[in-house]
Amino acid sequence: MKKRVSLPDTNFILRYLLRDNEAHFVEASEYFEKVRVGKESALISESVLVECLYVLTKHYKVPRAEATKSLHGIFIYKGVINPNREVLTRALSLFAETTLDPVDCLLIAMTAIEGHAVKSFDRALLKRIVFQAGQTNNEK
Repeated sequence: MKKRVSLPDTNFILRYLLRDNEAHFVEASEYFEKVRVGKESALISESVLVECLYVLTKHYKVPRAEATKSLHGIFIYKGVINPNREVLTRALSLFAETTLDPVDCLLIAMTAIEGHAVKSFDRALLKRIVFQAGQTNNEK
């Protein structure tokens, strides 16, 4: 039988990170502890990640670096099974280091790691992709 995978949504992750509702925090904390040690499997979608970043930084006014550090911490849990984990963690790093929006950070990370080509009319985004590609090539 295939192991069941959970899909935590934005609110579930936010209650865990913000601890602003004690009952929800307890439930989310118990779940994420199981994910941390690999007793539960979780897949965190790109859309949930983007929404978490948006809500944390815009609604709760959490600094970008702090928001990304908290979310990055979850992605290193043993039970997080995202096949694109490297892309997501790279996007989180870019979000912390720049003023780019989360979707642009994901696109840049995908080009850097997976070699995809972005089609856009956003010249600043395309410049950043070229810059990032140059940095990635210098790291090799």
